[in-house]
Amino acid sequence: MAAWSVTTDGLAIAIRLTPRGGRDGLDGVEMLADGREVLKARVRAAPSEGEANAALIALLAREFQVSRSQVSLTAGASARLKRILVHGDGEALAARLQKRLCEI
Repeated sequence: MAAWSVTTDGLAIAIRLTPRGGRDGLDGVEMLADGREVLKARVRAAPSEGEANAALIALLAREFQVSRSQVSLTAGASARLKRILVHGDGEALAARLQKRLCEI
């Protein structure tokens, strides 16, 4: 299963988040043991009181050049594996993500 998919609302992304990762950034795509792909991300924030989730939303908003309100956490608020929806033109967002991953 791919790490992201285009939906009618935008782009749905499966993410494996590493809090206290030393920097804020994307680290590419990883294959999990069960065969699913996830986008690896890391943030400097601690995983307490939603700080890491807020930092992830800010990171993705910067990467996709959208407002924070267009990025929503749909699953995994207290887990490392998260599901994010970036609202907007899904095809354009997917192309932007693919281009960004080629730069890593």
